[in-house]
Amino acid sequence: MANIIVLGAGLVGSVIAKDLAEKHIVTSVDISKKNLDKLNNINTICSDLTNTSTLKNIIKDYDLVVGAVPGFMGYKMMKDVIEAGKNIVDISFYPEDPFELDSLAKEKEVIAIMDCGVAPGMGNIIFAHHNLNMKITDYECLVGGLPEKREWPYQYQAVFSPIDVIEEYIRPARYIQNSALVVKEALSDTELVEFDEIGTLESWNSDGLRTLIKTMPHVPNMIEKTLRYPGCVEYLKVLRTTGLFSYKKVDINGTMIRPIDMTAKLLFPKWEMKVGDRDFTIMRIIIKGTKNGKQVKYQYNLLDRYKDDTISMARTTGYTCTAVANLVINGSYKRKGISPPEYLGEHFKFIRNYLAKRGVNYKSKKI
Repeated sequence: MANIIVLGAGLVGSVIAKDLAEKHIVTSVDISKKNLDKLNNINTICSDLTNTSTLKNIIKDYDLVVGAVPGFMGYKMMKDVIEAGKNIVDISFYPEDPFELDSLAKEKEVIAIMDCGVAPGMGNIIFAHHNLNMKITDYECLVGGLPEKREWPYQYQAVFSPIDVIEEYIRPARYIQNSALVVKEALSDTELVEFDEIGTLESWNSDGLRTLIKTMPHVPNMIEKTLRYPGCVEYLKVLRTTGLFSYKKVDINGTMIRPIDMTAKLLFPKWEMKVGDRDFTIMRIIIKGTKNGKQVKYQYNLLDRYKDDTISMARTTGYTCTAVANLVINGSYKRKGISPPEYLGEHFKFIRNYLAKRGVNYKSKKI
């Protein structure tokens, strides 16, 4: 039994804390007392985690730190935790290069595992699992989290911080084609894709490959695309083109504001998951290559729905994180430094089984 502290008690952070509390002593920290009050039988601390000295003081007596803060806080939080000499498993989707913290983590002899969600996260682990025993030529990941109830105009609800979601719509999308890096704007190259039980969804380029671009340079074709209901992309493009996703401050009657802050404030009530709302997570991964001199192709499918009063995206993200946290706690994963999820390929079976026990099932087939 370990003493674990979870930083962030939002929709995903709370699921992480509850799952870990089944076998460990868990403390949850958040600036929102409202979020903390929802946690039963878990120690809580109400605090501002943006203050470095406060954060380091809070985590000093714990065996493991789990990061579940918004992306704009993620990099600084991870750096603070590493400087404090604490192992960390993190889900924050921050824009900075995590490998810039690698030398610091090695110097402090810290295990720091990042992006432990669905994609990036489980997708990377599946990729790495096959990379161990075949020569991969193509990797494609289509992934999305969507509400079961479609409501005009966006047909979307956010599990994560609103600004984190908007970041996905403005951050340039990078993918690998014929061993060359291709950079396009987010929301580009839309395609309609059919899925069993769901119907038609729309895919578009997003910056989901992240560390895979650096860690899998031998794979000539890699791409990740986000899934939404058809039509959603056009509304998002209008907002972006209008400047409503901009970080550049504008003068509004003598007050300087960032348009993205106003947009997030306005959109959150429309995107917020409300009591009784249900969602689903869908992912399709196709891996092509050669094994023992023969062409092979594997497909993984995930269709996970709201269950046990817990939203799907929180379960699929949170349980991947807690599976990895247990690998660190039980000593199965010992690599010091920054570890993206693709470094955990040899632990694929443990993580997949851990998720399956919690009702998150990745189905696979050779095609």
